[in-house]
Amino acid sequence: GLVDYLSFVTFFPSLVSGPIVLHGATVVQFQDVSRRRFDGESFAKGVMLFALGLGKKVLLADTLALAVNYGYAHIPSLDSLSALTVAVFYTLELYFDFSGYSDMAIGVGKMFRIEIPANFHSPYRAVSVKDFWKRWHMTLSGFLQRYIYFPLGGSRKGKMRTWMNTMIVFLCSGLWHGAGWTYICWGFLHGIFLIVTKRFRSRIEKLPGAINRVVTLLFVNMTCILFR
Repeated sequence: GLVDYLSFVTFFPSLVSGPIVLHGATVVQFQDVSRRRFDGESFAKGVMLFALGLGKKVLLADTLALAVNYGYAHIPSLDSLSALTVAVFYTLELYFDFSGYSDMAIGVGKMFRIEIPANFHSPYRAVSVKDFWKRWHMTLSGFLQRYIYFPLGGSRKGKMRTWMNTMIVFLCSGLWHGAGWTYICWGFLHGIFLIVTKRFRSRIEKLPGAINRVVTLLFVNMTCILFR
């Protein structure tokens, strides 16, 4: 009804970017009468998560942003080591910024006894691009999979169609983040890298996990330059 809709659209403040939450999964919680009573334990957990997210954002992301912004404003004067440092700092800034906002949103939800799904799970420990997207912005991955990848046929219509569907999803992911060619190229590169790793999965899986983790992290870090 109208009350459910208004509850859903007004629950999330526009200043806090967090997980993608679907209407159906949230409204049922609003309708649950037992959740309308104050719960001290849930509120305390919410405050803790909110404080953790705020710390990630203000103490880590914003501090790293000072160096990143300075570096990108003085690119011609950077040597190789400085350029690499700025690139790494931005990769960390992006994570602490977005995961901080997500923790804050989840914390606010817990204060009101509303469960919001986790959005990050140690993404920079990923051993492949596929693994990375299972850990990074997980609610976006689920959203694109549910509303784009599966309706296109997923992996049920042959190898070439699967690769094409994968590329479409990642191009849409790029456009999701911004209507610019750098975002589209960022999505394209992630799609290509995922297809390549799927194609040679048997060989890649034979490599030590540490090597796959380093290669994945280097790829993510380099594509973050395009994203920035």
